Amino acid sequence: MEEQFILRVPPSVSERIERLLNENASSSSEEASLDLSFSEDGRTGTFVIGNERFPASLLDLPCVMESYKTYDDNVLIKTADVGQMIMVREEGDPTPEEVEYRHGLTPPMRDARKRRFRREPDLNPELIQVVEKHLLNIMSGGTTSNVSVGLVEPRKAPVAPAAKPNVPEEAKNDGGEPERSETDDSDDSLDPEN
Repeated sequence: MEEQFILRVPPSVSERIERLLNENASSSSEEASLDLSFSEDGRTGTFVIGNERFPASLLDLPCVMESYKTYDDNVLIKTADVGQMIMVREEGDPTPEEVEYRHGLTPPMRDARKRRFRREPDLNPELIQVVEKHLLNIMSGGTTSNVSVGLVEPRKAPVAPAAKPNVPEEAKNDGGEPERSETDDSDDSLDPEN
């Protein structure tokens, strides 16, 4: 894989870089020089184009971005994972306070760390140490110091009788059979007594 980075520059600098890339490579002049150097901390530095110096900062992107290239406009080949950006600023612009850049590279990734990723929980470090100590003690076969063990019997809930459906009973004659009306038009062939 190749080594790649994002270079974000002010509009005036981008025009000069574009002019340098479009000019003939054989023309060497003082104006055609580009240089990027970082201080000992590795996060702040200086970007030099021609005779002008601009402050630069190395910032981490909120997520890793993949870079691809193609030779035939059909097949894409992954060339690198890009996770950092070099931001060149004008002389009067403020220095970024954090190491991680807040936004992604595209408009949907604006304020990506806050909008798209789960926040880290606010946990008390002392509580974490106590729980870790208890877990290690339990895993080694011991018990925790402030736990009492007791037998608890489950309560039995009273069982209510099942409610009968609200269906009217059919009137029965002396033989125990349901009464039939004279207007019943039933098929006698289905009657099991016939």
